[in-house]
Amino acid sequence: MAEYKNLILEVADEIAVLKINHLPANALNTETLESLNTALADIEARDDIKVVILTGGPDSKGNEYKFFVAGADITEMVNFTAPQARAFGIKAAEPFFRLQNMRQVTIAAVNGFALGGGCEIAMACDIRIASENAQFGQPEVGLGIIPGFGGTQRLARLVGMGRAKELIFTCDNIDAQEAYRIGLVNKVVPAEELFDTAKKMAAKIISKGSYAVSIAKAAINNGYDMDIRNAVEMEANLFGVVNDTHDKREGMGAYLEKRKQPELTDF
Repeated sequence: MAEYKNLILEVADEIAVLKINHLPANALNTETLESLNTALADIEARDDIKVVILTGGPDSKGNEYKFFVAGADITEMVNFTAPQARAFGIKAAEPFFRLQNMRQVTIAAVNGFALGGGCEIAMACDIRIASENAQFGQPEVGLGIIPGFGGTQRLARLVGMGRAKELIFTCDNIDAQEAYRIGLVNKVVPAEELFDTAKKMAAKIISKGSYAVSIAKAAINNGYDMDIRNAVEMEANLFGVVNDTHDKREGMGAYLEKRKQPELTDF
C-alpha cells in the first residue's frame, strides 16, 4: 500500500479510513493538501473501496479525540502575498472537490476541533458524524482574512445564509450539539463510539449497491444548483442508466421473488 505524507491510510472491508496526521494539530499546509489530493485520486481509482472515512490522526500524546483538523497552517500563510493566498485556496479546492464528487461516499468522522480549514474539509464530505467533544468554527475574519477553502460557500449551502454569516462574522465556535441543531452535522455520538458509528454507516451504505449510490450522489450534487425542471430531467436520465444494470435486475428480482436481498456488486 502506498504511503502518503502527513496521512495514514487503512483499508478493510471496502472501507478506507484516511487520517490526517500532521502534528501537532493536523493543520493543512501545502504538503498535506498535495498528499491528500494524491491519496484521494488513488482511492477513487480502486474498485475495492466503496466508502472513505476522513478523520484526524492522534496528537503527539496519542489522543485520538483532540484534533480533527485545527485549520489551515498559519505558519505557512503568515507571509502570503495576494497571488500566493489565491493559489493556496485553489490548491485546497482540488482535494476538497474530490471528496465532494468522487464516486465513493465520503464520511467525515469529526474527532475534536474542526476549525477553519477543518470545518471546510468536513463540509466537503457527503456526511458528517461528530463526537460529543467536537468543536466547529470559521475564525478567519478575526485574523484579518476570510475562509478560503470553500467556507463562505459550503457553509451557507448547509445551514443557510443567515447562520453562515453569523458564524463567519462572529468567529464563534459551536459545539457538536449546536452543529447538529443547525444541520451542519448528521449525527452526534460519544467520542468512544465515533469510529464504530462511522464504520457501521459505511457498511450499511455499501450493502445498498455501490453503483446506484454513486449515481444518486452524482444526481444530488449535479442537480443542487440547477433549476428544478432541468434537475429533474437530469435525474430521469440517470434513472434510465441505473435501470440497465445487473444490480437492478438482481435487486428487483429478489424483491419480487421474496428471496433474500443479494449483494449488489456494480461499481
